[in-house]
Amino acid sequence: MSSSPSPPPSKPYHEILGVSEESFDRLEEHLDRRVHDGLAYRHLSNHRSGVERGTVLVAGTVVRGFPKIPRTLTVSTGVPEHFDGPVAVEEKLNGYNVRLARIDGDVLAFTRSGLFCPFTTRIVRRELGAELEALFDEYPQTMVCGEMIGPENPYTAHEYPGVDSIAFRAFGWRDCVSGRPLSVPERRDRYESFGIPQTRHFGTDEPAIVADGLREIVEALDEEEREGVVMQSRDGSRQLKYTTSAANRGDLAYAFSMPFEYGQEFVFRRLVREAFQSVEWGESNSTASERAHRLGEAILCSMIESIEAVAAGETVGNRQTVRAEPETVDALLEHLRDQGLTLVIDEDRTTNGERVVTFCKRSQSTNDRIQNYLDGQIVDV
Repeated sequence: MSSSPSPPPSKPYHEILGVSEESFDRLEEHLDRRVHDGLAYRHLSNHRSGVERGTVLVAGTVVRGFPKIPRTLTVSTGVPEHFDGPVAVEEKLNGYNVRLARIDGDVLAFTRSGLFCPFTTRIVRRELGAELEALFDEYPQTMVCGEMIGPENPYTAHEYPGVDSIAFRAFGWRDCVSGRPLSVPERRDRYESFGIPQTRHFGTDEPAIVADGLREIVEALDEEEREGVVMQSRDGSRQLKYTTSAANRGDLAYAFSMPFEYGQEFVFRRLVREAFQSVEWGESNSTASERAHRLGEAILCSMIESIEAVAAGETVGNRQTVRAEPETVDALLEHLRDQGLTLVIDEDRTTNGERVVTFCKRSQSTNDRIQNYLDGQIVDV
């Protein structure tokens, strides 16, 4: 990575972003400044002034944030309401969102919030270095959008067939500066031509036909405990997502394993999704009761396990395993600690020249409050 200071932009950043000087002045107050390995950049942690969350200002240019995708709670009405032409249906994967861009000759990876991620950068260079270099040689202004998936994942671990450790799957192709998307057919053809693996495509059809057939797709994904689907217009300008019950249960189980970290809104949104899905699918009382039972298990059993763990002197938090070259793992652990996270290393070993580390991102509030309640602290509820 280049260690020279970032050059000034060829034109003012507000012009690059397409906003007024006044809007950019207000925006600057909310830009977080970072330096990593000589790379100075600023990023936007939340959507402001018409600029997407995760937008990065670096090396005199811009890496646009990925737009927030709206969600429908009722497929039969939501899909025809949102789209007025052919709709492409692709799989929504359970991992973490990254954007790849070539800056000063280097392919860099940025997370959803706009943080440069040294771990992801090293992994995609290792796994797809030649393919990405060829892509950026031909299309230097591209922002490659995708998901990092797999069981050995530092942020969101999930099992996927054929992925033993961690892998990249592309789901979007956008202009790095403007954020304009490529059409779905052209995007899929280009990624295929460069050998970049992509998310699964279930087909493209008219909104009413997609709405009629979506339940079958979602139920199949649910049985495999996969996350859901993203629907988008053929030109890629309009998107809509819908998740499986398994994904909602997984979110709730995760939240209640650290019950003092997540707010009421997080839980409520997922329960609302379950209720609307049950009604739209016309579930019988017995089927709805089975759904409620599974949700209750996800919520209560996860919390019980955490209380028992703290009572046994164990650490509660987000436990992950990563596998990579030693310097890549070092860069990841340093990156996470720089964000103020407390890491507890459970296992650290070397296998076939790769370092395999299992660590826990300690949930301070959950650990402390569970211990306090176990020690007899009174709760005024």
